[in-house]
Amino acid sequence: MQKFTTFLGTLLATAFLVGLATTLTRSTMIGFFDVLPVYILMAIAIFMMVYEAFFDKK
Repeated sequence: MQKFTTFLGTLLATAFLVGLATTLTRSTMIGFFDVLPVYILMAIAIFMMVYEAFFDKK
């Protein structure tokens, strides 16, 4: 049950972060290269979240 809730929480948080990052590209005044740092930071945050949730078991 704990693995399911960890997976569900990670999935919902990832969906939120991806939705937040893609909302910026909807504006016609903001180009792709303006949002590129946001995509990079979101990818790092998602990777760190998944790593901590599933692979960092000591």
